[in-house]
Amino acid sequence: MENYRVDTLGDFVGRELGVSDWVVVDQARIDAFAACTGDRQWIHVDVERANRESPFGGTIAHGYLSLSLLASLAIEIGIVPKDASAGLNYGLDKVRFMTPVKAGARVRSRVTLASVENKGGGRILINTTNTLEIEGEDKPALIAQTLAMLIA
Repeated sequence: MENYRVDTLGDFVGRELGVSDWVVVDQARIDAFAACTGDRQWIHVDVERANRESPFGGTIAHGYLSLSLLASLAIEIGIVPKDASAGLNYGLDKVRFMTPVKAGARVRSRVTLASVENKGGGRILINTTNTLEIEGEDKPALIAQTLAMLIA
């Protein structure tokens, strides 16, 4: 993003900062997330049962797996200006899970800068709207208001 710097952040409020590349959410990623978190609910990890019994026709990604992708996709988009010394996750204001991500689906993030707040001491809080789109689906997987603290 041209002219996207710490001192020009206010100019970008209300504007789309970018769209990430597509990422595949395959069964291996879902299984790895289940192993890391201990969330081995059958709808995520039991392919045979999910094919038989799931209303989605197969396994789906954990909602928190989908949410966790936002950080790396935001970095790919470049939400931390190049002249900032750091960008730290600060929290979430609101998350809505709208459509399950089926195993094998591709997702991408669309990010809009919602607000910028100077916190003093070289710290700037940015609030972004992140829409995790699913290829071929009308509704997104989720919409999340995320907060990042930038260090100038």
